[in-house]
Amino acid sequence: MIGSGTDLALQRLLDDGRRRAAATDPHHALLWEALSAAAEGGKRFRPALLVATHDALGGTSPEAAAEVGAAVELLHTAFVIHDDVIDGDHVRRGRPNVSGTFRALAGVDGAGPQAAADYGLTAAILAGDLALTAAVRAVATCGAAPAVVDRLLDLFDDALHATAAGELADVRLSMGVADASLAQSLAMEAQKTGAYSFSLPLQAGALLAGADARTTARLGEAGRAMGVAFQLADDLIGVFGDPASSGKSATSDLRTRKQTPLVVHARSTAEWDRIRGYLGRDLDPGELGEVRELLVASGSRQFVEDLAVRHLAEARAVLEALGVPHELLDQVGAAPFVLADGSGAAA
Repeated sequence: MIGSGTDLALQRLLDDGRRRAAATDPHHALLWEALSAAAEGGKRFRPALLVATHDALGGTSPEAAAEVGAAVELLHTAFVIHDDVIDGDHVRRGRPNVSGTFRALAGVDGAGPQAAADYGLTAAILAGDLALTAAVRAVATCGAAPAVVDRLLDLFDDALHATAAGELADVRLSMGVADASLAQSLAMEAQKTGAYSFSLPLQAGALLAGADARTTARLGEAGRAMGVAFQLADDLIGVFGDPASSGKSATSDLRTRKQTPLVVHARSTAEWDRIRGYLGRDLDPGELGEVRELLVASGSRQFVEDLAVRHLAEARAVLEALGVPHELLDQVGAAPFVLADGSGAAA
């Protein structure tokens, strides 16, 4: 989905990290190998959005766009690594993630279960931190004019603040001390995903193309709508998805009591008294099937699908008005996932 320029830029960032790590310590070198593995795969739609926006708005800085696109992808890698720590997950895309890898290495060395688990979490936190700093450094050295670099760093800083706020809200709402409203749940999703995955690459591409302030701001609005649509689709994956296809657990969101719009809507339905009994604990396949049926019968799945479609349409309208190719949405967020029943997520 992305051009070779961004692929090469990302590879240079990872190779530079490997070289620095190898000169530091063998175990640190293993950490960078795990970080690099975490950056592999995926749709790479964030840099694709950035480059496509830059090109559509008449940009003439392809090298800088490639570098900043690689930085956005590395930022995503950092957030994924840290998100797995927050959720207590040790597998990503069907294979051990950073914490899972280092937990296994510690076990091979003879460490006990708790010590191995602590080592794995330590490695994941450090790997995420390294990816974050490498991403910011890549923006600072992207080769754009100093004034543009300053504005890009402001965008990255805004995205970091918004994403941190969204992650904190996600965990706070999951504590179960208060029921989230739909507005609160959607705001959390916009912060957690929309800011860095969509608004950031769209606006960064616009800045690199020399777009005016109004265009850049409107692209931020489109990014927010796209982010909500994408996260809603991801919420469906978090319950109805096939882990073999998505690489994501289909029970983690229920086990951690995430107050996604799917759950918030279900709470308002007649099926809620039965649905809530499946939250906050591990589910076997039979129980997962039962709660899926209840979420369909309650209308909650359809509600989320319809909500995602509306947000995607809102984003598409803004992009069309600005001359940015909205067809990219069909590759990025239109139906990126396959659910356990074989259907596609509506977003």
